[in-house]
Amino acid sequence: MLAGFVTGILSGMFGIGGAVISNPSLRALGASPIQSVGSTLPSIIPAAISGSLRYRREGLLRAEVIRWVGPVGAAASVGGALLSDQLPGDGHLLTMSVAALMGYTAVRTARRPVATPDVEHTPEADVEMAVAGPPGDQRHAPWELVTIGLLAGTLSGLLGIGGGLFMVPAFSGWLRMPLKPTIATSLACVAIIAVPGMITHAVQGHVDWVLAIPLAVGVVPGARVGASITIGTSERRLRVLVAIALGVLGAVYAIEELYALLSS
Repeated sequence: MLAGFVTGILSGMFGIGGAVISNPSLRALGASPIQSVGSTLPSIIPAAISGSLRYRREGLLRAEVIRWVGPVGAAASVGGALLSDQLPGDGHLLTMSVAALMGYTAVRTARRPVATPDVEHTPEADVEMAVAGPPGDQRHAPWELVTIGLLAGTLSGLLGIGGGLFMVPAFSGWLRMPLKPTIATSLACVAIIAVPGMITHAVQGHVDWVLAIPLAVGVVPGARVGASITIGTSERRLRVLVAIALGVLGAVYAIEELYALLSS
């Protein structure tokens, strides 16, 4: 349950589902690589819903993005989950790819979006930028949103991560969304995308419910705390915090999985 609370904080703060904590935690408790992927998904859903409701109160969700990315990603996650048994490396290569995605997300997040104007970073300016976004047309081409949904959903089903590790850099870097709406919108999409992937993994017998249920219980309050921290943090500081946290966790995760792969 403690792992679930920490997972929820990470999920709420960064909009990524929190699997970077729950996956290795489940492995440490004796789950196989594929079980750690499948057993993480039941906790991602309540964490994403809890955090999204907190962000919704602040007006940070982008409904247009959610309407496209969520359903497309949900459909794609089924295919990803069905493919998870077919990947080589006895699951180790699968979980190592999570670390690679974390490193990519850290680098992309550390860079300011090109389209974001260079404004003075006062608390008032940060709040205005976070809610309204940069000046200009904020509508996005459907093909962009469908592409993000397909990739995020496939990765969610394969890796049990909810797709947020791809959506955060895609929303921020490709769609040029400010970081707070990026995190909030990613988390809302995660809540939709993770559902069919979880069902598919459960049918395949990849979910250890003895581990999954306590994890799911702990994430709900943690996600509320994480979302509140993000809302109260300036855009500049949040960008640095997200990049550092994901970079460190990604490096640790990669080393652990590489050691397990070489020892097997």
